[in-house]
Amino acid sequence: MNGNEVFYSIIGIEEPTWAQSAADFAISVLDILEKRDWQVSLTLCDDTTIQALNRDYRHLDSPTDVLSFALGEYEPLEQGEDIYIAGDVVISIPALRRNAAEFEVTEDEELRRLIIHGILHLSGMDHEDNASDQPMLEEQERLLRQLGGNAIL
Repeated sequence: MNGNEVFYSIIGIEEPTWAQSAADFAISVLDILEKRDWQVSLTLCDDTTIQALNRDYRHLDSPTDVLSFALGEYEPLEQGEDIYIAGDVVISIPALRRNAAEFEVTEDEELRRLIIHGILHLSGMDHEDNASDQPMLEEQERLLRQLGGNAIL
């Protein structure tokens, strides 16, 4: 095994034409973070799905934009190699659209931001609130600028 893998799934929405591009962007995030042999699941969903996950796992009964579920386990492959099953990133497409309108950014930029955000959580980073001076959020914006040319939509 030599490289990162991102698989995507769709729940509660029609499959976007750009879903594979979103998975490809997630691979570029892993690459720039110098992650090797990581496997990530990217789920694009509706508000109902993410609200249920938010309620069940964070005890917050409301939709949110992105959730990360770290697994953090190594899975042995053939020839003595391992792949790191990092976990899942779940993004609500309706919440993404609301964020883009609220923050006056393109939906493409917001999607890239949410993918980066989710992967940073899988990498072990966290933030206390959404203040822009949180180290994780500063890193998120730095990566967004660094990967700025990689449009998805």
